[in-house]
Amino acid sequence: MNDKEEASVLNDLLHITNDRIEGFAKVEGKVWENYPDVKPEYAKLHSLSKVMKNELIDLIQEDGKKADDSPSVAGALHRTWIDIKNSFTLGNKEESTIENVIFGEKAAVEAYQNAIDSGKLSQKSLDIVSEHLKNIKDSYHQFSRMSEYKNK
Repeated sequence: MNDKEEASVLNDLLHITNDRIEGFAKVEGKVWENYPDVKPEYAKLHSLSKVMKNELIDLIQEDGKKADDSPSVAGALHRTWIDIKNSFTLGNKEESTIENVIFGEKAAVEAYQNAIDSGKLSQKSLDIVSEHLKNIKDSYHQFSRMSEYKNK
């Protein structure tokens, strides 16, 4: 494993984490009337994402590499697409927003799992990224339950 490859994988995860933070920021205010009991959990997930971001930056800089602390182009395109889609949605925009969050969290789970499976992470990075994956899976399941609850 080389430091440059590890930094590249970690920077990819940093982009995804920044995408999650920006995506979560868009959810706020749109959903809470229909899902008021979930707001405290959401606040915890949003805060945890910021901690994860800082941990990734620390890992990258520990190897003497530069952290690319920006969202991804794909994430920006996805958020723009969501905004356009929501502007034409005649039904419940809150449910559409939840579906988009679920889609984004599922993509984050896959990206983190791919990073773990890549063999390019040191043990320390692997431990931290594995914990991040657990947190993202918890978030994914939380939002999935919201969607399932509303559909009953």
